Amino acid sequence: MTEDVLIGVEGRVGRIALNRPKAIHALNLPMCQAMIDALLAWRDDAAVEAVVIDHSEGRGFCAGGDIRMLAESGAKDGREARAFFHTEYRLNHLLFTYAKPVVAFMDGITMGGGVGISQPAKYRVATEHTRFAMPETGIGLFPDVGGGWYLPRLEGRVGAFLALTGARLDGVECLALGLATHYLPSANLAEAKERIAQHPDRIGGILGELSITAPPAAITGQIDKINRLFASDRYEDILTALDKDGGEWAQKELDTLRTKSPQTCKVALRQLREGAAMPDFAAEMRQEYAIGSRVVQMHDFLEGVRALIVDKDNSPKWDPPTPEAVTDEWIDAIFAPLPEKEKWTPLT
Repeated sequence: MTEDVLIGVEGRVGRIALNRPKAIHALNLPMCQAMIDALLAWRDDAAVEAVVIDHSEGRGFCAGGDIRMLAESGAKDGREARAFFHTEYRLNHLLFTYAKPVVAFMDGITMGGGVGISQPAKYRVATEHTRFAMPETGIGLFPDVGGGWYLPRLEGRVGAFLALTGARLDGVECLALGLATHYLPSANLAEAKERIAQHPDRIGGILGELSITAPPAAITGQIDKINRLFASDRYEDILTALDKDGGEWAQKELDTLRTKSPQTCKVALRQLREGAAMPDFAAEMRQEYAIGSRVVQMHDFLEGVRALIVDKDNSPKWDPPTPEAVTDEWIDAIFAPLPEKEKWTPLT
């Protein structure tokens, strides 16, 4: 057991509260394992009828995974990073296939790994504090934890837009896009959790009663532009379309993309294209594990972490430096299946 995640039973529900406020509740290996152990214990426990995932104090639900550890491991042999991914993805898959209803309260920063533990939940609650993003292109990683499954299933080309730009969505936008199922003011969360603990058979009704009518979502006004300018699965085509458009919005997004890892952007586009056709979530996680086991040891991830987290100069030097320099063969090597004995496997 780890103090970084608080686990217990309240009323008729299992409660998981992430508890690393100084790290914005970023996941580490012991946290993922503790969550798996709890979920497995509750799976056959008739006294636990649902599961609630939230966080203790602080402004984040979950800001992702332990990026610094991943980079330090990647700079050596990558073994620790692969162990983390293997366990984290098992947690993601366990939540995705869990038979009892799961409620995730995304009250705050929900990025990367936080997306991975909230999107599988049947009930996903956003608030005025929610800031949702998959920002991996900025650090040379890739939109993992099931990003290749969830993002291509959003409306039009919104998933590709989010994966490439790392755009941050507020709670209203999450609701509008279906990333959240309910929008509650944060002042109503304590009552929601209390009532759910007593009546887990009425989760949908309780959340519905405590929801408020969300204001208009800003992203809905951009969907036509997103669908037109991010239409292609070829990264160079997207950059050309944004450049030719000449409008203020297109220029802003083009400037954003020019700061991102070209390798990661190409990985993301292929990942979403193939993820849309995956037969099940386990197949998606198997592919993401193969990708992750490689990119965590590659230049762009180590450089992205150096620039954004270690030295904080925000000036990563990507290599390959341009989209044109990232060849199809380069991407093929990242996506190649792992040898049988090294492949990711779900929990039995």
